[in-house]
Amino acid sequence: MTLTQKFLGAAATLALTAGAALADPAIIFDLGGKFDKSFNESGFNGAERWAAETGGTYLEIELQSDAQREQALRRFAEVGANPIVTMGFQMTSVIEQVAPDYPDTKFVNIDGWANLPNVQTISFAEHEGSYLVGMLAAMKSETGTISFVGGMDIPLIRKFACGYAQGAAAVNADITVIANMTGTTPAAWNDPVKGSELTRAQMSQGSDVVFAAAGSTGLGVLQTAADEGILSIGVDANQNYLHPGSVLTSMLKRVDVAVYNAMMAGDALETGFFGLGVAEEGVGYALDEHNAGLVTDDMVAQVEAAKAAIIAGTLSVHDYSSDDTCPVLNF
Repeated sequence: MTLTQKFLGAAATLALTAGAALADPAIIFDLGGKFDKSFNESGFNGAERWAAETGGTYLEIELQSDAQREQALRRFAEVGANPIVTMGFQMTSVIEQVAPDYPDTKFVNIDGWANLPNVQTISFAEHEGSYLVGMLAAMKSETGTISFVGGMDIPLIRKFACGYAQGAAAVNADITVIANMTGTTPAAWNDPVKGSELTRAQMSQGSDVVFAAAGSTGLGVLQTAADEGILSIGVDANQNYLHPGSVLTSMLKRVDVAVYNAMMAGDALETGFFGLGVAEEGVGYALDEHNAGLVTDDMVAQVEAAKAAIIAGTLSVHDYSSDDTCPVLNF
């Protein structure tokens, strides 16, 4: 087996031998894998939707270490993949190094900030979606204390926490919001045991609703909440189904739409910076049969009113990443 076969797998090897496949898109899943039931899996669902609707094929890799980032990006560019979608902010510096070497290849940087002529950078207004689920948490809490478990302690995740706290405070000015981060390295995204420990510690302080924005770590949060009889809130993908009747809602971050749109655009992908918030249906909250018994019509009406106000511009949710401060939460 060649080095390329070992690294990229069978799908990419096929692309190397079939001329028609040289324009196939590619996607690089970040640490945690494409079945993390959260951020990566949302991107995977977008790629699968594109494949199902077009009959096309795409190249993919699930990163196992930071050392693979540049190698993966260069390999896909060298075999002619276009566009190349990258999942996560940690690909930004790698794209900045690699993209100039392949000016005819389009790159997509989800959650990053790469500013290059052949790169499309997608960001989300996570604070807006988190505000909406924070409202639901405050309306549902019986103790007046709710909590947040983040993954890696970075401004992006604090953005979730701050929006959540603002939404909760809008419903109950006296509510207590406990916020903890799992760690300061990428390992924080894949530690469900630590997520469980943090959840139990928050429960001991009175939390009866916990919001997890922590990748695979969040699976431990949701599991513990279900086991201990409190409510949880999922993130990125709709995670309501994981523990029906226990997951109050999920803060939807439509990474799947971003990936699908990029692959559909193909060589015609528009580059530059694009932001997706409530108005663009890039973020929101999940309602389905799995949480129907938890969210009342009155709760939905209040959240929808806030959503409409955000879209109209009459309600502004503070973005932590804009100034590294949060008006209602001390980190």
